[in-house]
Amino acid sequence: MSALVAFAIATALHAGFQVTVTVLVYPVLARRGAEEWRVAHERHSRSIAPLVGVVYLALLVTGGWLVASGPDTAGWVALALTAAALATTAGAAAPVHGRLADRDDRLVARLLVVDRWRCAFAVLGAVTALVAVATGG
Repeated sequence: MSALVAFAIATALHAGFQVTVTVLVYPVLARRGAEEWRVAHERHSRSIAPLVGVVYLALLVTGGWLVASGPDTAGWVALALTAAALATTAGAAAPVHGRLADRDDRLVARLLVVDRWRCAFAVLGAVTALVAVATGG
C-alpha cells in the first residue's frame, strides 16, 4: 500500500467520523438544556476522546508518511485541508469545549459553526486525497 492510499483511507475515516459528529452528535448535544448539560457534555467528551485519538493518530502517521514520500500537488492540497481540520479542532473547537462546563448558548452556537468548518475541511481533504489516488498521484 502506498503512502497516498493509506492517507486517503485515513482521510475517508476522518471525514466519516466528522460528518457523524456534525450531523448527529453535536445537534443532539446542543439540544440539551442547562439542567442536563454538564452530565451530557462530560459524557460526550469522555466517550469520544478515544475515537478522536485513533482517527487523529491515523491521520498523523499516514500524513507524515505521505510528506516523506513526496506527494504531488493534489497530495499537498489534501494534506493542507486535513491540517486545516486538525488546526480548527486544536485552535477553536477544543478551547470552546473547555469553556462549556456549563451551558452557554453563545458558546454552543460558536461550537456548531466551528464544527461545520472542521467538517468541510475534513470532507474536502478526503475528496482531494481520493482524487489524488484516482489520478495516479
